[in-house]
Amino acid sequence: MNAMSDLFGAAVLPGLRSADAVVTPDEECALIAHIDDASLSPFKFQQWTGKRLTRSFGWTYDFATGAFAPTDPIPEWLLPLRARAEEFAGLRHGEIVQALVIRYDPGAGIGWHKDRPVFEHVVGISLGAPAALRLRRRSGGRFERTSAPLTPRGMYHLSGEARHEWEHSIAAMDAARWSITFRSLARR
Repeated sequence: MNAMSDLFGAAVLPGLRSADAVVTPDEECALIAHIDDASLSPFKFQQWTGKRLTRSFGWTYDFATGAFAPTDPIPEWLLPLRARAEEFAGLRHGEIVQALVIRYDPGAGIGWHKDRPVFEHVVGISLGAPAALRLRRRSGGRFERTSAPLTPRGMYHLSGEARHEWEHSIAAMDAARWSITFRSLARR
């Protein structure tokens, strides 16, 4: 449970932490099977349809209408992993209320974005192919940029500066990848 670091051991970004091997290879296979059986739908953003397939549990956000609403509860098969995510992020039991499962088929990625402000902590688990979490923030007329590896079966946590000041993305990949993203609600 260290801050993500570069080759010299310096933290890549305050508020970005990671851990490797938070699930076993057998758990990874079971999680991938559950995700593939979760009635995934193509991601829709306004009139655009993405290449990745998704399903939300707990809460859902409609990018066409801006509606934020309860949806099907987080399923039993995700509850042990949610508990690990809450422990990793230093959250109380039950504080994570939303789960998003995603399958990225070859050629799919995710564009630059910040998670919606209704959410606070973001904890992700990466399955399948390794990827790089790209991060950027505007600085004057330019962007500061950095990246951090997403290892298969690893977990990352975005909070504070990394969560609120930086956008993140994942480039389109040539191999299949799955992810589980857990989120807590922002305190109002």
